[in-house]
Amino acid sequence: MFDIGVNLTSSQFSRDRDEVVERAFATGLKGMLITGTNPEESDAAQQLTQRYKNCWSTAGVHPHDSSRWTPEVADTLRRLAQMPGVVAVGECGLDFNRNFSTPQEQEIAFSAQLALAAELKMPVFLHCREAHDRFITLLTPWLDKLPGAVLHCFTGTREELQACLAHGLYIGITGWVCDERRGLELRDLLPFIPAERLLIETDAPWLLPRDLSPKPSSRRNEPAHLSHILQRIAHWRGDDAQALSDMTDRNVKKVFGIDF
Repeated sequence: MFDIGVNLTSSQFSRDRDEVVERAFATGLKGMLITGTNPEESDAAQQLTQRYKNCWSTAGVHPHDSSRWTPEVADTLRRLAQMPGVVAVGECGLDFNRNFSTPQEQEIAFSAQLALAAELKMPVFLHCREAHDRFITLLTPWLDKLPGAVLHCFTGTREELQACLAHGLYIGITGWVCDERRGLELRDLLPFIPAERLLIETDAPWLLPRDLSPKPSSRRNEPAHLSHILQRIAHWRGDDAQALSDMTDRNVKKVFGIDF
């Protein structure tokens, strides 16, 4: 198992980060990708890749932070993206659900990061929420210049899934699918994701699986819970869990160009 989405720089892990990583690998986790969401977090994520074995990171600016985009930020990301342990540009994309940054600011930052990834020949780690049409429009011209593209934490419709697959994207699935209130539509879509395009993630410390038992008193998600998410995804897809784990590991190695 490999967790492609861990916000290990979160302050929620500040008191026991070493123990969180130790627990994760004790469950059979083989590696994790630490998410960078702005210049500071991307720098911190890269530093963690040097602290923990079999951890890699992304370097990017999340759509929520797009209002901070400047030429100086672009230079910082270019430097970080070429540092040891960094294997993708992102988390980048569009989020028209909250608009913490304006749509125009988001589009500028997204397009600039796609250009950076193409320049450096790196895959992209993507975010899209309630912005599918514009997201696909901005992404499409860059796809043939990128070695890979992963849509993190997919929660869209069947039509959106089909469009993403048609454009060659890998699809990241989180514990959202374990939520009996919000995750039923996504659960129904699982069989339509080809195994060779599926990736799994916790998005820790967020999205604690609601069907996890017993639930931690902190209500905090951890990469140690990836095994539960994998088991549930395999069940709903009708797959063997070990075979699915092996396939998703191969997908990680292919899209991010890493070995573990």
